[in-house]
Formats: sequence, C-alpha cells, structure tokens
Amino acid sequence: MRSTMFLLWGMSLLAACSEGDMPAAQNMAADADGWMTLFDGSGLDALTPTGDANWMVEGETVGADSGNGMLVTHDQYADFELEAEFWVDVPANSGIFIRCPTTETIDAASCYEVNIFDTRADQTYRTGGIVDVAAPLVLMNTGGRWNRYEIMADGSHLRVVLNGEVVVDTNDDKHSSGYIGFQYGAGIVKFRNIRIRSL
Repeated sequence: MRSTMFLLWGMSLLAACSEGDMPAAQNMAADADGWMTLFDGSGLDALTPTGDANWMVEGETVGADSGNGMLVTHDQYADFELEAEFWVDVPANSGIFIRCPTTETIDAASCYEVNIFDTRADQTYRTGGIVDVAAPLVLMNTGGRWNRYEIMADGSHLRVVLNGEVVVDTNDDKHSSGYIGFQYGAGIVKFRNIRIRSL
C-alpha cells in the first residue's frame, strides 16, 4: 500500500513538472532592479546548447574550445539590457546574437551580431561592432583578458558598451525581438556573469 502511494505521488509530480511547466531561469523572480540571471556558474538551466561546441561549465565560467555552436536563451526578448563578461584568446571568433527569430538559424543576416572577433579579416565590424549595421566607434583588442559587454536594445535604438566605452550607438529596425545566442566559432571562448532585464 505504501509503495503504491509513493508511485502515485511520483506520477503526479512528473505530471506537474511536464516540459511546459519546467521553470527556466528567465521565469524566476527578478531582483529588486529587474535583473534576471542567465548564467552565474551554477549551471546551464537558462541556456540551451546548439551545434557541437564542447561547452563546459568550470567554476563561474562556461566556455568552449572546439566545434561550432551557440548557447541560446529559452525565451525571446524585445527591448532589454543585457550584461555579460567574456574571455577570448587572440584568434577567437565569437559574438552575442540578439533578436534572433528562431533557434534553428542564428547568423548575422537573421539577427544582430554584436561581434567578438579581434582578428576579423574585414576589420569594419570587428569586436565591438554590430555586423553589417554599425562599426565600432572605439577599436579595442580583447584577447587574453576578461571584458564586459553591456548591450541595450530599445525599439530601434541599439547601444553597445565595451569595457565602459560606448562602441555602438545607432538605430536600426530590421529585427524587433527574438532569442539571444552566445557563440563559439573558433579559438578559446568563455562567458560569465550573464544577466538581462526587460525595458
């Protein structure tokens, strides 16, 4: 009788925690200032890996050094502020893609790509720039150290701050909302302290 009760309790718990009801970090309560944590080192509950990049959580960071892929938010965002710290080696190719309409195809044509690529062949849209939208106002090499991005999307207004310097302040209305993807393309790429708040 007791084992039957536990079995029924377990079945009801599984039913209550069906996929549609599973909490993601984005659905957790925001702090007093409205910020929600996407990654703080405790796991990838708020981000879904795509592709074959070998993402590994170590300490307070998540990083990769082979393959190709993304860490993608579960939810879509329209107007928001996003903060993230990143560490890359000199040849690394990475970026933060915002307002992506689908998780299937994430690229600079379908999203805004806030680039992390110091050695990009065409330096026009190197680290700090939004690819095919705005070149960085300040040229900054980021390889071999921790860096901080502050990205704001408010309607058509896009602003990117890199290590305290405004590197993009522009308007563009191609994309209005979508997922956010953190890219691994080449080299060594690490992210930490990722958080977001809606505007």
